Amino acid sequence: MVIEETRGARRRAARRPRTSVIGVIGELFITAGVLVLLFLGWQIWINDLIVGNQQQNQAAELSQTWDKGEAGAPAPADRPDPGEPVVGVAPGDDVAFGNLIVPRFGADYIRPIAEGTEVYGALADGIGHYTGTSMPGAVGNVALAGHRTGWGQPLGDIANLQVGDSIYIETEAGWYKYLFRSLEYVMPTGIDVLDPVPQFPGASPTDRLLTITSCNPKLTAAERIITYSVYDTWYPRAGGPPAEIAAIAQASAAG
Repeated sequence: MVIEETRGARRRAARRPRTSVIGVIGELFITAGVLVLLFLGWQIWINDLIVGNQQQNQAAELSQTWDKGEAGAPAPADRPDPGEPVVGVAPGDDVAFGNLIVPRFGADYIRPIAEGTEVYGALADGIGHYTGTSMPGAVGNVALAGHRTGWGQPLGDIANLQVGDSIYIETEAGWYKYLFRSLEYVMPTGIDVLDPVPQFPGASPTDRLLTITSCNPKLTAAERIITYSVYDTWYPRAGGPPAEIAAIAQASAAG
């Protein structure tokens, strides 16, 4: 009995798998894959939360500066027609001049708008303004861009906009309100959406439009998602923010 048990133990030991070079390499690849997934999770989720909060804080600081009058906004008496929106002048590249406020994106959503659309410039800090397109409140096409994933994903919910949604652009002069109308998908080469009259090159604009672009689908840049909005009204800073976004404005003022 003892002899048989010893022989059985030897047979079991002989069948025990040996560690091979291929097995070690396979385990290393699995470990590397897990680390890559963890990094992507950090980059896409945790890092986006951190960067998004930084962008929100930057936007709040801009609002505080304008409320204190430190940016030199014109007084209401200096405006020849208070009914017409004040149109600012585009600043230099990567200089923040406005905030994007979209109630559909959340009760506390506010992101800074800077001149230009460089990936490591304006788009790294929030929303970029296409150089050469109209400024907020002007006749023509105000064209903006932002990321859906990464870099704080300021336009992560752009596909959730519904007809009639309010979109505000805040500057030192006040708040410009636009109403969302439609969206479409184009190839990356579809730059006609940036024209003064989108998709109609050479046409003379008569309306005040807002076009916002981002990549589509998420995590890729195969296409562009394009949203179109039309100007509704504007609110001079002296009169305070519109009621719809008063809570966001108050939170920004409080820091």
